[in-house]
Amino acid sequence: MPSNNPNPPSDGAHPILLTGLSMLAAGFLAVLLLETILGGFSFTGAHTNLGWMALIVALMCLPFGCLLTALGSAKTLRNRARRR
Repeated sequence: MPSNNPNPPSDGAHPILLTGLSMLAAGFLAVLLLETILGGFSFTGAHTNLGWMALIVALMCLPFGCLLTALGSAKTLRNRARRR
């Protein structure tokens, strides 16, 4: 049932989506730097100390960024469907 309120309260979909996309960008940047400048990695791990830091950042940002992006997208689609 759609509400008659012209300005419904924000559910935070836009900030969640922006945060998720920012985390994904940071994760992809960390992977790019790891592969190009920081010596890459092999089966046993990164080759340099900064490479290990980039690997840790990538392994934290990519999964959580995917989850936040999916949540923000779902909330945005739900809000769009509610407005119809």
